[in-house]
Amino acid sequence: MPERRALAVLLLTLALGGGVWAQDRASAPPPATPTPAADAPVTPTAHEQAGRCVEGTEQTCMDLVRRSKDGQERRIMVIRTGSDDSTGIYTLCTPQEDEPEDAPNVGVFSESGAGGIRIIIDKNLIQAPLAVVTQQSAEGDQEGSDGKVEASSGTARFLDEVPEGQTDRLSRCGVAVERQPRPGTVQVTQGKTRLTGQTLNYDGADGIARIAGPIAFQRSDQAEPLSGESRNIEINVDTEATLLVGDVVLRSGGGRVSRAGRVEYDDQANTARLYATPEQPAESVRGGDVLRITDGVIVYNLEKNEVYARAAEGGNISGEFQDEAAPDTAP
Repeated sequence: MPERRALAVLLLTLALGGGVWAQDRASAPPPATPTPAADAPVTPTAHEQAGRCVEGTEQTCMDLVRRSKDGQERRIMVIRTGSDDSTGIYTLCTPQEDEPEDAPNVGVFSESGAGGIRIIIDKNLIQAPLAVVTQQSAEGDQEGSDGKVEASSGTARFLDEVPEGQTDRLSRCGVAVERQPRPGTVQVTQGKTRLTGQTLNYDGADGIARIAGPIAFQRSDQAEPLSGESRNIEINVDTEATLLVGDVVLRSGGGRVSRAGRVEYDDQANTARLYATPEQPAESVRGGDVLRITDGVIVYNLEKNEVYARAAEGGNISGEFQDEAAPDTAP
């Protein structure tokens, strides 16, 4: 009688620190048809091309200068793309007479045009209709200083009259800011990847820009498009790392689904690093192929749609690989 070969299942469990388990595309289904790429962002402004705010352009700009522990200076630029008074405003509100001389400056940007307000943080271009920048006073003879950035959907306008009895800086400067956070209105572009959230808050106290979700993202310009979601995004200005945080799910057009609590995402390097802890294991599943890790990292090659894992000392990696052998036709 012909020999019948059933579905073969290989279960691997490794408990060695620094162990590596790889999962490739050998048994994967054919690639999905690529979806159209997202609309390309507008041409970089003169400020972006220079890497700092420059004078002599129609587009207003304000930048924060962060001096990190490694001695590097990193700039965060906030740019209004429009110059028409009918689509938005820019104003710089300096300290009032009864405030200390070293009180911060506050810049207000709003723009309802297609380009919106552009915020450049590391390799991320962030666009929103409204941004408020608080810039601390520079120390000594230093050029530039750090501060805060708040961005969301909303509008800003000049007041016809400064209301009496107001104590907040913007009202005293004759500016009204109306924040209207909504999902999908803060747009982040990193290379081929487009992400959306609803608010951005950068604080120089820790050098982290936090984009509140729900976060949705898509990487379309490749054979197997990638999409997914997370609760938030964290951009660490000092380490130049972009993290997807909270219930992160990555779905490839080829059928791979990957999950973790925290994912470091680098579009330029074509990698996503899924961090695992005993409380929040990471996994990547494609068809019958399953890779799980409880302490360590799964490295995901976004371009090749391949993964491999590295366990921390004492961490566990487990994998399940399913492959249907060809039928035996011998008599």
